[in-house]
Amino acid sequence: MANHVSALKRARQTETRTEVNRANRSRVRSSLRSLREALAKGDATAAQAQYRATVSSLDKSVQKGVLHSNTVSRYKSRLNARLKTLVTTGAAPKTKKK
Repeated sequence: MANHVSALKRARQTETRTEVNRANRSRVRSSLRSLREALAKGDATAAQAQYRATVSSLDKSVQKGVLHSNTVSRYKSRLNARLKTLVTTGAAPKTKKK
């Protein structure tokens, strides 16, 4: 445990930042999960609405320093490609199995 006043303050700040970062990461992951589920169901209108919300949460995660901007760009590109496939063909795109 920290003994100096400054070290105690840093410990308090770390706990606060950890909670904020955890909440931000959780929000992004939930949004991504919701979009992937909408894409899997094949509902184009719901997927488009969820895509807008997901892109917003991803952009906010970059502002808050949770994710790197290149990572978010990659996510948005891949999700947009899946959404475009769904809208143009009317069928859910096939995903790779891991």
